[in-house]
Amino acid sequence: MGVLEDKANARLFYKYLSQVYDRINPFIWNEEMRDEALEWFGLEAGDRVLDVGCGTGFATEGLLRYTDNVHGLDQSPHQLEKAFDKFGTRDRVRFYRGDAERLPFADNSFDALWSSGSIEYWPNPVDALAEFRRVVEPGGRVLVVGPDYPKNPLFQQLADAIMLFYDETEAQRMFEEAGFVDIEHHIQQAYPWSPKAITTIARAPEE
Repeated sequence: MGVLEDKANARLFYKYLSQVYDRINPFIWNEEMRDEALEWFGLEAGDRVLDVGCGTGFATEGLLRYTDNVHGLDQSPHQLEKAFDKFGTRDRVRFYRGDAERLPFADNSFDALWSSGSIEYWPNPVDALAEFRRVVEPGGRVLVVGPDYPKNPLFQQLADAIMLFYDETEAQRMFEEAGFVDIEHHIQQAYPWSPKAITTIARAPEE
């Protein structure tokens, strides 16, 4: 387990990263990548969507172009403070402080669930994905963006020491184990030299 897969370490890390997050993020996960993923996601007007690991609200901004019913959750109070500055606490988005592995929502609460840049910090990603399946309606779509596993052996050792990196095979295993169907994977990259992201879209089974 990487050092940032410890929840306390991750909160401390984002206490400081939150100050510069919006300036650093575009080098790894930019608007073009987000907007492409939003097209794949297929939201419809009025959909109830939860943004897990919403951070400062970069993805939240994109989701609001498709639906007014957006909810954001993050474990970092410092990231949420930045999001409050953008959206208010209850004006356009309803925010919650919480844990991806123990979502504070009833079953079938949302039509869709989005999570970008969060899975790499989860100690138990399959548990979190199972929670995602629980809180979305049967047939609801889930989109998760995480860091693609590097090909270089040296970078692999570094990646393993920091946080969760995974490839398409591992993504397929995790989503299947969590009970999802119709799973598809896309590799995205901001620049030729920047880290790659793996974007997975799946559907909760119909009852």
